[in-house]
Amino acid sequence: MTILSRRTALFAGAALPLAAPALLSGTAAQAAAPQQGAGTAPFNRMKLGGFEVTTILAGTRAGDKPQETFGMNVAPEEFAAVSAANFLPADKTFNFFTPVVVNTGAELVLFDTGLAADATTAALAAAGITPDQVDIVVLTHMHGDHIGGLSNDAGEVTYANARYVTGATEHNNWSAAANEGFDAKVKPLNDKFTFLDDGGAVVSGITAMAAPGHTPGHFTYMLESNGARMAIIADTTNHYVWSLAYPDWEVRFDQDKAQAAATRRTILGMLATDKIPFAGYHMPFPGVGFVETNGDGFRYVPASYQLML
Repeated sequence: MTILSRRTALFAGAALPLAAPALLSGTAAQAAAPQQGAGTAPFNRMKLGGFEVTTILAGTRAGDKPQETFGMNVAPEEFAAVSAANFLPADKTFNFFTPVVVNTGAELVLFDTGLAADATTAALAAAGITPDQVDIVVLTHMHGDHIGGLSNDAGEVTYANARYVTGATEHNNWSAAANEGFDAKVKPLNDKFTFLDDGGAVVSGITAMAAPGHTPGHFTYMLESNGARMAIIADTTNHYVWSLAYPDWEVRFDQDKAQAAATRRTILGMLATDKIPFAGYHMPFPGVGFVETNGDGFRYVPASYQLML
C-alpha cells in the first residue's frame, strides 16, 4: 500500500483538472454560440506611394453551373480538369463585387458603385468613409453591378457631392441603347459627367487606359504615386483561374469575346512584365494581387503584405 505524505498529496491534487462549474453546481452547461456562416472583413486598406487605396466588398454571390459563364469555348472535361487542379468545384462558383477607393490626399475617388447603394455605403462606413466625402465617382463601364449603387430605389443620388467620370465611348454606347439600368442610374447624372478618351486623366496620378471587349468602352486605370504603380483592371478578367489563367476562355458577359481575350493578354502581359499589382473587381476579396506568365497563360498571385510596407 502506498502512503502519501501531506506534501505529495497537495501536489497530486494540484495536477488534477478542475471540475467544470456546471458539474459542481449541478446546472446544465451554457449553449454554444450560434454558427454564423462564412464571412470576411468588408474593406482592405493599403498604401501606394502617397495614395491610400481601399478595396470595398460591396457584395458576394454564389452560383451554380459556372461553365455557362466561364470557359464557354472549352470542353467540359477540360473545364473540370482545370478546376480540380486549382482546388475548385467545377459545378459551383462564388463571385465578389469590389469597388476601389483612392485617397490621393486631395481627392477621394471611388471606382464603381456595386450592385446597390445600401450594400456599398455599408462597406464604405466600415472603412470610415461617408458618401458625402466622395469627390469623384469613376465608372469603369456600365454593367449593372458597377452602376447599381449610383442611387437608391427611390432615385436618391448616393454621392451627392461628387462629379462623375467615365469613358466617352462607353457612355455613347449605352446612351444609344435601350437600357433600364442606364436610364435609371446614369442618365439623371449626365450633366455631372466628364468624359475621357484613352490616356485621359481623372486627376493627377490616375490615368485611363482603354481595355475594350468586355464592353465597347471598358477602361482600366493606372495609379501612380511617388514611383509606385497599381492598376485598377475592373472586369478585364472576371475570375482568377477561369479567365485570368486562361485568357482565351470565353466569358458570357464579354460583348466582343475575341477582343476581350486580346485585351486580357495585353493588360495581363503588361502587369506581369512590369510586376505591377492590380485590383480586380471580381477577384477573391480583398481583390488585390500580382500576375505572372505561366506557359501560354498566366497565374494569379494574391497580394500578402507587399502593399502594407
